[in-house]
Amino acid sequence: MKREIYTEDHEDFRAAVRTWLERDVIPNGEKYVLDKALPREFWLKAGENGFLGLSLDEEYGGAGDFRFNAVLEEELAKVGAAYPTCVGIHVDITAPYINELGTPEQKQRWLPGVASGEILLAIGMTEPGGGSDLAALKTTAVRDGEEWVINGSKTFITNGYSADLVIVAARTDPEKGAKGITLFAVEATKEGFSRGRKLDKVGMEESDTAELFFENVRVTDAEIIGELNMGFIHMMQKLAQERLSCSIANVAHAKQILIETLAYAKERHAFGQAIGNFQHNKFLLAELFTQIEVAEAYVDKCVAAHAKGELSAVEASKAKYWSSQAQSEILDHCVQLHGGYGFMNEYRVARAWRDARVTKIWAGSNEIMKEIIGRDLGL
Repeated sequence: MKREIYTEDHEDFRAAVRTWLERDVIPNGEKYVLDKALPREFWLKAGENGFLGLSLDEEYGGAGDFRFNAVLEEELAKVGAAYPTCVGIHVDITAPYINELGTPEQKQRWLPGVASGEILLAIGMTEPGGGSDLAALKTTAVRDGEEWVINGSKTFITNGYSADLVIVAARTDPEKGAKGITLFAVEATKEGFSRGRKLDKVGMEESDTAELFFENVRVTDAEIIGELNMGFIHMMQKLAQERLSCSIANVAHAKQILIETLAYAKERHAFGQAIGNFQHNKFLLAELFTQIEVAEAYVDKCVAAHAKGELSAVEASKAKYWSSQAQSEILDHCVQLHGGYGFMNEYRVARAWRDARVTKIWAGSNEIMKEIIGRDLGL
């Protein structure tokens, strides 16, 4: 089925992304797994090709059309789930805070490096004591003359071990609850900023994930992103794009592994025939391809709406919930269809299955997504 939302320009861009991945990324994939991180060369090459500035103003290489972001996410996801995770944090999730909320001085200071890959971004929301409840964060920023002093910690931070600049959510007015949170851009060179080890995750091995610590880190008003005490509102406004980006990757990742599983089912023989010819497996594959294509159609609809500035938070929550659930179910079946080989790490399906599990947790757990959807129903 032809996907109507993408034009010839988008498909030309897709081809360029695929060429870069085949030439520079896929041959180094095993090294990235062992290092538990994407090296700086990855980011510089991506920047050189114009892939890191898509969410920025045109003067910094921006595309002005979110569908190009979606194409990038899809092609990365076909290679492995960790790639759209790391790149998405940089391009789709963190960069827009600076681009859309930053002052002209902040943009000039950071965005050229963001686009080139010389400044790698991360966002510090989640804390050890809380996950989806962003309003309850404990990291503080206390006014001290002309400066702010940040103390606290963040965890599960994608790109955290390598990031040059972190957008940090901190409590600036304890008495105001969610209305007392501010966003600060903290450069990794700041005294008092430190990182813990690379966290040992079940999957997403190419993605560097770390704890971040802030011990009397001093910043000024020049590092405030957006408005004072408006950080929670800013985060809520940006979460729809984050959840849509996750949805795009979920669908593309699951679809690619399903296509590879179909090929395996045609080649693998048992009891004198291809395993895909057994009625159970044939019916199962029919169900799975229908499931992923229906999910893709809804996510495409959301991408088209977002490109027009019309995507709602509820629609993004539906896409995130449904796509991550579908991915999890599909990849579990894909492992089963591979039999014992499906449990071997040398097979892509095993890694994909592990990588996908976290997508029902991050960017707001699926339970939180259902809560948002339920509230919209008046419940």
